[in-house]
Amino acid sequence: MAHETATLAAYVANLKYPDIPAEVLDRAKILTLDFLGSAIRARSEAESTPSLLKMLEALALDTKGESTVFGDAKTWTPAVAALLNGALGHSLDFDDTHADSSLHPSAPVVPAAFAVGEMVGASGRDVLTAIVAGYEVCCRLGNALDPTSHYARGFHPTATAGTYGAAAAAAKLFGLSEKQIVAAFGVSGSQAAGSLQFLMNGAWNKRYQVGAAAMNGVIAATLARNDFVGATESVEGKHGLLAGYTDDAHPDKAVAELGKSYETMKIGVKPYPSCRYTHAAIDALIAMRREHNLTPDQVKRVEIGLHRNGITLTGDAATKRHPRSIVGGQFSMFFTGALALDQGSFGWDDYNRLGDAAIDALADKFDVVQDDRLEIGRTHPFGARVSITTDDGVHERLYADPSGEPTSFPDAQAMQQKFLTLARPVLNARAEKFADAILSLERFDRVAKATELGRQ
Repeated sequence: MAHETATLAAYVANLKYPDIPAEVLDRAKILTLDFLGSAIRARSEAESTPSLLKMLEALALDTKGESTVFGDAKTWTPAVAALLNGALGHSLDFDDTHADSSLHPSAPVVPAAFAVGEMVGASGRDVLTAIVAGYEVCCRLGNALDPTSHYARGFHPTATAGTYGAAAAAAKLFGLSEKQIVAAFGVSGSQAAGSLQFLMNGAWNKRYQVGAAAMNGVIAATLARNDFVGATESVEGKHGLLAGYTDDAHPDKAVAELGKSYETMKIGVKPYPSCRYTHAAIDALIAMRREHNLTPDQVKRVEIGLHRNGITLTGDAATKRHPRSIVGGQFSMFFTGALALDQGSFGWDDYNRLGDAAIDALADKFDVVQDDRLEIGRTHPFGARVSITTDDGVHERLYADPSGEPTSFPDAQAMQQKFLTLARPVLNARAEKFADAILSLERFDRVAKATELGRQ
């Protein structure tokens, strides 16, 4: 161990906007816009949203503040805004992913950055700097945890490592010292929590625990700002994050090439609103359907080969074959694969086909297996092998990467169109103005002038 906590804290404390390469800042803006599209649509359509709002009302946590909840007309207190934006932005499972760490960086980081940015009157440049700091911290800690081992222990990395990323973003906007950021990370270590048990019944825990990570990061940084004494060596210590949350820690990955190589540039975006482990297979199924003019009645059997992480999250036939909830569908290789093969496309509105007899019948033809070719000698686990058996023979494809990874990152126009598709039904004509504001965030002397355009 080499004082990873203090090294990360020093990085956050010393990071300056002019030091960040232009391509990293541009990518951060696009990722932020992508995340906000999901948050805006989920405010009105995610089935878990009313429960969150009722909980806040029951606990008298729904008081008016100055922080934006995107897609909402009301302004909220900073910590609650971080909670809601984090939960909303993750509810559609349409938000970005970092392949090496297998986590969703924007979900905890962006809500924390905007909540504190509005709170302190920060500029757009300040908020972008904080978002990059948060991305770098959570992705690097996710790498250090080793996602395969972390999953095997039953943890959700977006909610664990994500708490540190949210704390980093909030701490940067508060202007905390290195010592104070170490304290904020110390508090984060006591708050990092996120169980994979939601997979068993399609529960809403996944959405809440990511929102809680955003909120807890804000709380941790605020405590440190007020001289709260947090634990030291929160990452590498005897009872720290790496000791408690993984059996295969790689502490060197937390700080390797820090400030030189940007994990932000390794974040990918989703073309489909489901677990990232389903995407390469969906890409292959849609392509093979088109290439071979396949119809469901021609299909005798489909075998999907995935990395073992994908099996853990999406491939259990006993619980995943015929999901009836949206979360269940989001984490079902059977449902998402059958849907893609049946119609040649997959979008958020297609969850209305949950329980559709035709989809269930096609899903019965799917088997999901572990494929060692997707594990050995690979840097990340998101690929898939697809074999489709028909009367004409077996058609097979191996997709090493799903679309939307850094090597196939969509252009700005495509990303803006994805945002508008999600946001227009909620924001109407203001959707375009809000998108333009986020994509030029560095021009705002106060970030609140941009965020107010994202309210209903």
